[in-house]
Amino acid sequence: MRAEVHPSSDRSVVVRLGRQISAEARERVRRLLWLLQAEPIAAVHSLHPAYCSVLVSFDPTRATHAEVGRALEGYLERLETVRLPEPRLVEIPVCYGGEHGPDLEELAAHCGLAPSEVVELHAAGDYTVDFLGFAPGFAYLSGLIPRLATPRLAVPRRRVPAGSVGIAGEQTGVYPFSTPGGWRLIGRTPLKLFDAGREPMSLLGIGDRVRFAAVEAERAWQ
Repeated sequence: MRAEVHPSSDRSVVVRLGRQISAEARERVRRLLWLLQAEPIAAVHSLHPAYCSVLVSFDPTRATHAEVGRALEGYLERLETVRLPEPRLVEIPVCYGGEHGPDLEELAAHCGLAPSEVVELHAAGDYTVDFLGFAPGFAYLSGLIPRLATPRLAVPRRRVPAGSVGIAGEQTGVYPFSTPGGWRLIGRTPLKLFDAGREPMSLLGIGDRVRFAAVEAERAWQ
């Protein structure tokens, strides 16, 4: 589809780059982000990417919706010329099950699998970061095999430990902080997904490839 720019609030516009979740839409989002970060629009103060769109927030005392929209059209005209670097491959060690994955057995039963089969299938997957949201550094990962797709918990937990690896619907992800959450927890990683003192602050970025590796708790937290 042709990219579309529409007002979203009194100080933001949304750029729609696709109608459904797809690798093509994700790459168009990546290209637009790259351009806007390399050549910022003066009035724009934040960018919020999603599966198929980018929300562009701006200072309404410095520009109007129409002015920001016209500026964005110039970027969109160059979108297909952008050559992005190859995605990184990030390996995340995970201690599956037990206290670190309290929902593993229930999820396995829901899927008609043994817990060990869930671990094997999850760790064998090749995942892609679609976008970051919900909390800083929280990456929504596509690539989960359909057999492991499981609904969220009916009642979210009040506290999910940082590093928890979960499944919700057809996606998997890792909680960067201790927060409330309703994803099914199958394991936990010792890696720090977000660090405000690190550059870049988020361990994962849009388009990165992710692999999970099963490890023993003693090795994970050495």
